[in-house]
Amino acid sequence: MSGVHDFSCARLNGKDESLEAYKGKVLLIVNTASKCGFTPQFEGLEKLFKDLKDKGLVILGFPCNQFGKQDPGSNDEIGEFCQINYGVSFPMFSKIDVNGPEADPLYKYLKAVKPGILGTEKIKWNFTKFLIGKDGEVVRRYAPLDKPESIRKDIEALL
Repeated sequence: MSGVHDFSCARLNGKDESLEAYKGKVLLIVNTASKCGFTPQFEGLEKLFKDLKDKGLVILGFPCNQFGKQDPGSNDEIGEFCQINYGVSFPMFSKIDVNGPEADPLYKYLKAVKPGILGTEKIKWNFTKFLIGKDGEVVRRYAPLDKPESIRKDIEALL
């Protein structure tokens, strides 16, 4: 694999979508959860998306239930929660694993290309973020504590 555009992932509705559709866009890929202390970051992510989508930003949300079982709902329930509580309009994908033997291939790739602190590839918690350039290359990895607004300048530099 030469970049994220080589992957296909299932949307919340179960339909596969090639990430090639996002060529030429700056992507922020985030593993999300509906019942996490970081869940309010949906608000900041949606604001970033609305502010910068016309300049070429797309945020891709990937629900995950691996951390404290904080996203136990079905894909439909997750989509409804995100829409009702945070007005999420950026693309959301089917619930996946980001760690372990069943980790989604996209996340295996992201972790290998941009490991975390001390070279660990493991995702430590919900709302880990990966910034992807227009060419599909992984530019940077952000910790769950990094709020969406704190990475705005990095995103704008790529737009």
